[in-house]
Amino acid sequence: MNDPAPPEDWRLRADIDLAALRGNVRALRRRLAPGAALMAVVKADAYGHGLLPCARAAREAGAAWIGTATPEEALALRAAGDTGRVLCWLWVPGGPWRRAVEAGVDISVSGRWALTEAVAAARAAGRPARIHLKVDTGLGRNGCPPADWPDLVAAARAAEASGAVRVTGLWSHFACADEPGHPSIAAQQRAFADALAVAARAGLDPEVRHFANSPATLTLPEAHYDLVRTGVAVYGLSPSPEVGTPEDFGLRPVMTLRARLAAVKRVPGGHGVSYGHRYVTPGETTLALVPAGYADGVPRHASGGGPVLVAGKLRMIAGRVAMDQFVVDLGGDSACVGDEAVLFGPGDRGEPTAEDWARAAGTIGYEIVTRIGPRVTRHYLGETPPAAEAAGPKGGQAR
Repeated sequence: MNDPAPPEDWRLRADIDLAALRGNVRALRRRLAPGAALMAVVKADAYGHGLLPCARAAREAGAAWIGTATPEEALALRAAGDTGRVLCWLWVPGGPWRRAVEAGVDISVSGRWALTEAVAAARAAGRPARIHLKVDTGLGRNGCPPADWPDLVAAARAAEASGAVRVTGLWSHFACADEPGHPSIAAQQRAFADALAVAARAGLDPEVRHFANSPATLTLPEAHYDLVRTGVAVYGLSPSPEVGTPEDFGLRPVMTLRARLAAVKRVPGGHGVSYGHRYVTPGETTLALVPAGYADGVPRHASGGGPVLVAGKLRMIAGRVAMDQFVVDLGGDSACVGDEAVLFGPGDRGEPTAEDWARAAGTIGYEIVTRIGPRVTRHYLGETPPAAEAAGPKGGQAR
């Protein structure tokens, strides 16, 4: 296929390699326990990569489900023509419950108030709501507390018997699966097994039980159940260094962030650079201006340490990251205005990776890619032509 050329007037560009994303989905599917399906999570604009193109690519690679955090994300998928299974899990009272039911979106329910909203939406829509009951097995965020779980399960079963809902899923979420061997992992697995037993005794027979996020998908096959929810791994990033590198799992980072130099100049020694003069040139040198800043998602915490590939060498940010720009010191090397600076990518061409930036900023790779803002042009590589897409695999009903 011929990828479209990027626009010539770009300042800052994120190249999104959809062929790599499809390869990541296929690599993850090969790791699944027998009978398990894969959900590709596309919340937060697909971790900064682009909701709709990434959802389509994941479907093409065999993702049976798509996962979103907010109902707006799920409804955007439906508006774009996605007809496969979609789960949405972050709800508040008064949200677009009826629209989600009408659109056939599976809805997560963590308490009686949410079940009441789902039942009311189903009655208004004239069709059953598909719901996944979530139990808090130890993460301490969303999810029904174990003490309240029997009551929620009984109420959901009664609503199902009345025809208002169909309990299509039972699920939970790990707290420390990115720390192999952490004692909470086994404790949560026991709590989930107990929750499933309570649901079974109440007469619930869901289509899918799901627990594993990206790290559990990669390291805990016993937690795969009927479905796994893969987020950051879909985009070729490792959940944590303790779990392994992307290469360890046959994954390839999907995003490459690059900029074009906006200025190049010689300055004398003792020249202060950027706000606060936290960096002063040690001698006569060449400074290059990269037109990217914290308004674009470049972490200010990476000031003085964020790595960039410029003029064939790895450089560090000189001084503070500003809202729209930062500076690198080229030393004795030269560059021209318009030359390329690569902030991060897969790393196989000498460029830094998102994990390198995460270390420089004291954060995680998830945040590095997700924070890349709307001012950054996304350029999609490896998009499937419409005719090939129509012939390719589709996300469908999960078992």
